[in-house]
Amino acid sequence: MTTLLNGQGLLDLPADAVRAMPPAPRIAGVGTAVTGESYSQQEVLDLFRITDPKIRSVFLNSAIERRFLTVPPRDADGVPVPEPQGDLLAKHSRLAVDMGSRAVHTALKSAGLDLSQVDYLCCVTTTGFLTPGLSALLIREMGLDPACHRVDVVGMGCNAGLNALNPTAAWAAAHPGRNAVMVCAEACSAAYVIDGSMRTAVVNSLFGDGSAAVVLVAPAGHDAGPPVPAGPRVLSFASHIITDAFDAMRYDWDDEQGKFSFFLDPEIPYVVGAHAERVIGRLLSGAGLRPHDIKHWLVHSGGKKVIDAVRVNLGLTRHDVRHTTGVLRDYGNLSSGSFLFSYERLLKEQVAEAGDFGVLMTMGPGSTIETALVQW
Repeated sequence: MTTLLNGQGLLDLPADAVRAMPPAPRIAGVGTAVTGESYSQQEVLDLFRITDPKIRSVFLNSAIERRFLTVPPRDADGVPVPEPQGDLLAKHSRLAVDMGSRAVHTALKSAGLDLSQVDYLCCVTTTGFLTPGLSALLIREMGLDPACHRVDVVGMGCNAGLNALNPTAAWAAAHPGRNAVMVCAEACSAAYVIDGSMRTAVVNSLFGDGSAAVVLVAPAGHDAGPPVPAGPRVLSFASHIITDAFDAMRYDWDDEQGKFSFFLDPEIPYVVGAHAERVIGRLLSGAGLRPHDIKHWLVHSGGKKVIDAVRVNLGLTRHDVRHTTGVLRDYGNLSSGSFLFSYERLLKEQVAEAGDFGVLMTMGPGSTIETALVQW
């Protein structure tokens, strides 16, 4: 008999049953990319000539120092010109393809792979709508195999990175030895509305441009291909939709502006925090674990209040969420890929050891909390 943690719990199984189970895929590589220019919050306020003291306070008390943004062209007075929805969609396409391709290149390099070895591509974005989808555009731009399996996850929001990681990991587990890539590309600069309202000020103070990609591969067995890099195994997922807060994060069409406008309810940090323990409990109980068994917490950099609410409700320390707060400080909220920026920072610390458990956690519209359990 073998005791196995297979992502569903600790099971005592006969050896033949263990051999028949699909192997847990590993994160073999990660890569990130941003747009070309970084701005401090003060620089953004000055650039857009924002003088309202309440709005300035929102920007300057956000725990964000800098964000990568692609600002509109400027008029003769140096003020950014309004961008119609068509221009914003074109900006999203351009930035998503550029950032996404660079993130994928970096992830493949860190995994010791090249473009010809990508067998599956999952693309995630919420900050614009593309048809053909981002996956098709990246395959053409990067010269990936046109026969590559692909899927696009569109419009799910900041939680979508983990929503997409789930089927990507499942594909890798079902195809041992083959390489699956997931990339999140969020051109948040293509989703802004500047109208002087407090509603849009909260959004405009928070989000930045960024892309992140991961490579997943499951071991193919003895003498069946090269060894899989020693990244963490993806063991299981747990999700929870807070239906009472369905409209707390959403896109609305603004008739006056003629473009989409994102809405964030001021109470959403507390709503997410209040439900965090429930979904984490479900994720860990299936593996016979408790929060104190988790060495590494990689949480979506949704904003200072969101991070604090999750930290307090889960009983975490500031050190536990240092990667998340660091990403928020240096990049802002990067939407669906932000948790991978935190993962990349953890890897650079070189503190994860064999046997360590980690939790990945994202939050977004629905309102939804997504989680994943990994083990080095």
